[in-house]
Amino acid sequence: MSENLFWLSEAQMARLRPHLPYKVRGVPRVDYRRVISGIVHVLRSGCRWADAPAAYGPRKTLYNRWRRWAEKGHWVRIFEALADAGGPPAQVLIDSSAVSAHRSASGGKGGRFAQGIGRSRGGRTTRLHALADRWCRTVRLMLTGGNVADCIAAEKLLQRLPPDALVVTGDKGYDSTAVRDQMKRLGAFPNIPPRRNRKRRIFWCRNFYRNRNAIERMFGRLKDFRRIATRHDRRADVFLSPVALAATVSYWL
Repeated sequence: MSENLFWLSEAQMARLRPHLPYKVRGVPRVDYRRVISGIVHVLRSGCRWADAPAAYGPRKTLYNRWRRWAEKGHWVRIFEALADAGGPPAQVLIDSSAVSAHRSASGGKGGRFAQGIGRSRGGRTTRLHALADRWCRTVRLMLTGGNVADCIAAEKLLQRLPPDALVVTGDKGYDSTAVRDQMKRLGAFPNIPPRRNRKRRIFWCRNFYRNRNAIERMFGRLKDFRRIATRHDRRADVFLSPVALAATVSYWL
């Protein structure tokens, strides 16, 4: 096998296999390890599906498996199942990162706003919101348009906060009374530095805040996958799937 190709190890497949969907009846599936490794190779290299190496089998099989599982939400479900199995983190980090949208990402049903594409300073972008632990491991993922503020998107993302989280650390973009109150209702301490225009003093822990660089490094590692660094998919749920698979391979296998 070429050194430039990606292959899942047997140990990684052992952790992944219990969460894979299987047909109840019909023809047996082709080699899962070969197909999923081929999909990851395309996500990492950013090549077209038609240019996938022949070692991974028929290109149409790779694309069909990828697309159908993405539309059914299997990749996100697998990611969340493995992340939950890793144990609830006591400290959760929250942040977002902008992803440029390629022209091929246009034309999704319902318009660009329905598919998580908005216009910001960087042009047409998608904003990837995430929860992570202090070991850089992704816990939850969500997409919005690039024009959506962090404090607005946090309301929906925090609804999926792990129940045992004690501290949620974020930057000043999350300094709003509504976000702080929501974190408190969920039983977590909002460790967010206040903005300068705050009229009353708010306590926050600098020692916990030092761990926030972990989520920045997490975004950097996910964007090493070229299919994530630039969005090419029209549908938001289909684009979220490579992010979930990249997080699964990078941190939970």
